[in-house]
Amino acid sequence: MKVYFCGSIRGGRDDVHVYRRIVHKLESYGTVLTEHVSSLELTARGEDATAAGDRAIHDRDMEWLRQSDVIVAEVTQPSLGVGYELGRAVDMKKRILCLFRPSSGRSLSAMIRGFDDGELYVVRDYSEEEVEKVLEEFFSTLPRT
Repeated sequence: MKVYFCGSIRGGRDDVHVYRRIVHKLESYGTVLTEHVSSLELTARGEDATAAGDRAIHDRDMEWLRQSDVIVAEVTQPSLGVGYELGRAVDMKKRILCLFRPSSGRSLSAMIRGFDDGELYVVRDYSEEEVEKVLEEFFSTLPRT
């Protein structure tokens, strides 16, 4: 199974420790195409955009999104990039899990929470201590590939 993980990069790296925990668990389900999102070395400045620049990053990530079987997005830290990726994934009819921590004190965008259909697109509130359990529950509902 190919998993596309979404988390904030240029929108802020406050949750990188949570991303690392999520990506570690996701690796037990398959290949995480975007494991670099959980890297402690990656700052809010983003990746060094190769000579081709931001276009190369966009095109690479869209190719990974097309290849993926499932998308898991940590959406607590607001991010334009994550919102864009989710919109594109919805258009591709991908299976999506959005994870949000209410303890952050933030409110999740209605555009993210309001689309939850309980099947292809699922939003789950969670605490950091239960993230592995939430992922286990979600992945247990997926057909084996």
